[in-house]
Amino acid sequence: MAGRVLDMLLPPDCPACHQPVDRAGLLCPDCFRSMRFIADPCCARCGQPFAASAPGGAGRVCAPCLDAPPPWRSGRAALSYDEWSRPLILRLKYADRTDLAPLLARHMVRAGRDLLGEADLLVPVPLHRGRLFRRRYNQAGLLAGAIGRIAHLPVLPDALVRVRKTPALARLGAGARQEVLRGAIAVRPSRRERLVGRRIVLIDDVMTTGATLGACARAVLAAGAASADVLVAARAPDPARADANGWRASVG
Repeated sequence: MAGRVLDMLLPPDCPACHQPVDRAGLLCPDCFRSMRFIADPCCARCGQPFAASAPGGAGRVCAPCLDAPPPWRSGRAALSYDEWSRPLILRLKYADRTDLAPLLARHMVRAGRDLLGEADLLVPVPLHRGRLFRRRYNQAGLLAGAIGRIAHLPVLPDALVRVRKTPALARLGAGARQEVLRGAIAVRPSRRERLVGRRIVLIDDVMTTGATLGACARAVLAAGAASADVLVAARAPDPARADANGWRASVG
């Protein structure tokens, strides 16, 4: 009843285009059709969608993941990071639109249902304390909390910590990102026992090269986690590793 009263006072609108919608947190039909949701077939390791309708080989692993396997076991993404999903994620990340976390989380649960079905614990990618102070919240933590409520899974929001500040990674390639992040993310000592023997799903907003998620996966596995998987809201192709087909060629 309270929700209906609030909808009467403040009619809900689409978070992407602000057209009226039936219920808060829903995309309008036009924006929903424009979103590029990632479904099978996609790479089983990084979630990058394949261009072909039937990827070759039983492994369903893209060429970059075969050449340089990530430290996590499996990865999925809800959306392709493009002109439609990018504004939603940037508003969540920088514009205090924390109401977008449940919307993105619902699609992440859909994309990662197999990972979540085997998971024991959700762990968000951490922010450095200086960045967290300025932003006042960790968008990965908000996504993890919303996913935990939907999937009925526990969340350990402070399991990981950035032990030193790192520069912005947007303009760096995969190798440079890995070097910058070397030793920058660690398990909080007081949370180490909570990870031992647990199947962890790492949560973040966007994956590009996977360097940040890789550093997180190495940290939880070194602490004794049984496995690490990754689930993100959106998957961006790594421009340094993209091939002529947009890094979507299927391989065996």
